[in-house]
Amino acid sequence: MIKKILYFGNPMYLSLRNSQLVLRIPDIEKNGNLSDTFKKETERTIPIEDIGVVVLDNRRITITTGAMEAMLENNCAVITCDEKSMPVGLMLPLCGNTLQSERFRHQIDASLPLKKQLWQQTVRQKILNQAAVLAYNTNRQAKNMLVWANNVKSGDSENIEARAAAFYWKNIFPELPNFVRSREGEPPNNLLNYGYAILRACVARGLVGSGLLPTLGIHHHNRYNAYCLADDIMEPYRPFVDRLVIELMQQNYNYSEITREFKARLLTIPSLDVIIDGKRSPLMIAVGQTTASLAKCFNGEARKIAYPELE
Repeated sequence: MIKKILYFGNPMYLSLRNSQLVLRIPDIEKNGNLSDTFKKETERTIPIEDIGVVVLDNRRITITTGAMEAMLENNCAVITCDEKSMPVGLMLPLCGNTLQSERFRHQIDASLPLKKQLWQQTVRQKILNQAAVLAYNTNRQAKNMLVWANNVKSGDSENIEARAAAFYWKNIFPELPNFVRSREGEPPNNLLNYGYAILRACVARGLVGSGLLPTLGIHHHNRYNAYCLADDIMEPYRPFVDRLVIELMQQNYNYSEITREFKARLLTIPSLDVIIDGKRSPLMIAVGQTTASLAKCFNGEARKIAYPELE
């Protein structure tokens, strides 16, 4: 079952009762003219076990430590946003798998040749999925991308990922010939940033659930990045976000700000259709398959990561 993605953009009291997340509205709680019965009727409860991701996008949200503890115990990712409503923080459980210490050891002891092979697979699938997005949005095949994907060597020693990315971002938005992909760049970078943050939370959650360290990457190794492995494994999934952003741009020409409508659509990322090994499933479920296969690669049970293919 796919877990729920909860977004809170208004003031809210969040607490725990009988393994349920209780939602209460502060203005109603503080209104002395309202009866206790009415206040009770305005409450909403959601089973903790049904929640996968929570987005907190208001400075007047109050959450009890009991509710936070329960969500983390159920491997829920909690995202906090800044004053511009952009994701700025991510909280994950410290323990998400019964075999965690064993899998940590396998991950830490992974050889350099193995990590290079895994990165080769990652870059190859990312480029293939980028090529599919280009074909989707430009109605022409980027044959050079397919050639580059097939030429990726162990560890991507020739940095083909960067070459493919330069071509991809130059051609992905035909109506924006001068587009530059940058976190601080012009729209639609804002939509991409938001979407990637949701994706990153899903991948980090999947890694913890598979008993892996999100910090210890196979390629990314920035000493200030707490989620290097998540940034590695999410690479082939990024084109799914890109395609959704393209669809949003085609439906609404004004994307200078991330409206509630945009947020609502971007929060559907965990439920996007994804195909792995010919089988279709929601992205959040597919991420779990990917992270589980990665754990098997680390302990020697498998040699290939199960990555999604974009149609």
